[in-house]
Amino acid sequence: MAELSLSGTTKTFNDGGDEILAVDDIDLEINDGEFLVLVGPSGCGKSTTLRMIAGLETPSGGDIALDGKPIQDKRPQERDIAMVFQSYALYPHMTVRENMSFGLEESTELSDQEVNEMVEDAAETLGIPELLDRKPGALSGGQQQRVALGRAIVRNPEVFLLDEPLSNLDAKLRAEMRTELQQLQSELGVTTVYVTHDQTEAMTMSDRIAILNDGELQQLGTPMECYHEPSNLFVAGFLGEPSMNFFHLDLEGETLVSDSFEYDLPPEIASTVKGHDEIVLGVRPESVEISDDVETDGKQGEIPAIVDVVEPHGNENAVHLRFENGTAPDLTVMIDGMRYLTAEQEVSVRFPEDSIHLFDAESGVALHNRKLTNVDGVEEYSDSRDFSE
Repeated sequence: MAELSLSGTTKTFNDGGDEILAVDDIDLEINDGEFLVLVGPSGCGKSTTLRMIAGLETPSGGDIALDGKPIQDKRPQERDIAMVFQSYALYPHMTVRENMSFGLEESTELSDQEVNEMVEDAAETLGIPELLDRKPGALSGGQQQRVALGRAIVRNPEVFLLDEPLSNLDAKLRAEMRTELQQLQSELGVTTVYVTHDQTEAMTMSDRIAILNDGELQQLGTPMECYHEPSNLFVAGFLGEPSMNFFHLDLEGETLVSDSFEYDLPPEIASTVKGHDEIVLGVRPESVEISDDVETDGKQGEIPAIVDVVEPHGNENAVHLRFENGTAPDLTVMIDGMRYLTAEQEVSVRFPEDSIHLFDAESGVALHNRKLTNVDGVEEYSDSRDFSE
């Protein structure tokens, strides 16, 4: 397979004389056989980045290289890259067999028998040999997705590019296809760049995540690193469902102060935010401790609160709470699904010291994160996704 790299890659579009910066000076090193996910909100530049790699868009600046050889000036058909589109882009008048073989027939000198053998092998890998003589109109969304993947697989490319390939599927089938795609990529060992706006896909499928916003790369790391050690407020708020809770506070000595509560920082954490007057305290919903006992006992960060709304999720419940002086929900807590809380119930919450995140309120840069060393099994997780060799 191959290593793929982007160095200072930039893309601007001209809109009636105004320049729109879609991708801003991105640097990426994608390892041989790696599954990298580009994720971010709509309009962040992820699909434009993918299209530049494919050759469908011309970079305004920077380099794109495959195994160290520049490809930004090569035509798409010369790049040995296969792309699966969001819409699948199957030819409706052709059978599955014809759709999968079309690219090989047009770009290689393989015999009809060789092409047919490659198509049938790919169909077996994808579990669709019985569909080869059907046309796309007779297929379900999941089957069309497999055909689109098969058309890419038969080319045996150096790199797979997938542009939101699961967005047209229903939730159950999307979850099934996530697993199938991971297994397929692992078996083939093909370097893969996958674009999505779905953070669940990014967290569950990737070896590493590249998080984009407004055309800029915000963070590149493993799912665990990006989730537990976000580089800034955007990453912290983007990853996680429900989102991380944020509180804007003033730093007074070693104490964070707001109208609703005060939070005393231990000296080792206070030292990381020294010199910053306005701080954003972040804590993930699953990290918040909640007690039915409203008589606080002076524990660190224990705060009286009132239950506003409870959302049952089955095995867990999302509890939205407001502080005693508030009228709207101030924070969200995830609790066990068998635990029962009711609206307007008085409770107390606590933010454990080893779970808090602190950000500079002005720049959004992370000043302190929870440490991955405190997460069970993280060493085994990191070893299983090591692409350093």
